[in-house]
Amino acid sequence: MSQVILYSTDGCHLCDLAQAQLDSNNTHYKIVDIIDDVDLVNRYGTRIPVVLNKDNKELGWPFELNELQQFLG
Repeated sequence: MSQVILYSTDGCHLCDLAQAQLDSNNTHYKIVDIIDDVDLVNRYGTRIPVVLNKDNKELGWPFELNELQQFLG
């Protein structure tokens, strides 16, 4: 089973906000820092934070907690 992933990088204040929402929802997730992967930088560099759910669907910022909860099911 795939897990929830938060695509992020250090120093991204929006990523911190997304992480806080995931934490407040008690979501188990993995943070993937895009900075060391050229493909991830090209894909997410201007879009982070992005949450990937277990169905491999993406939710990009901005989102509110209720939207995140619906997205995660």
